[in-house]
Amino acid sequence: MVEPETEMLSVCVVYSPQARTVHEYPMNVPSGTTVLDALERSGLEEVLAIAASHPDCVGVWGRKVSPGQALRDGDRIEIYRSLRVDPKVARRERFQKQGAGTAGLFANRRNNAKPGY
Repeated sequence: MVEPETEMLSVCVVYSPQARTVHEYPMNVPSGTTVLDALERSGLEEVLAIAASHPDCVGVWGRKVSPGQALRDGDRIEIYRSLRVDPKVARRERFQKQGAGTAGLFANRRNNAKPGY
């Protein structure tokens, strides 16, 4: 008896171990594959270890998903790094370093102009 061929999905696993470095691993998986199955098939031990220890660091096209979610054709599985600095704190520190007069949309306004113009 010949088994019917299962539909293959084209997915991509994306991981960035550090800033300005992105590794993409395109692959074909059978229909019904979950996010965790795809990560196991990728063969990336580092990525799999991160996903196992932090299940909330996995997403598909920028949205966090559970490792058990089924994939669709064209999905991009992303592994997120933890943040070293809170973005709000970093922005506040940059603003303090620049000074209030040199930052912002209206920093270069005309003399005697109304605020905001």
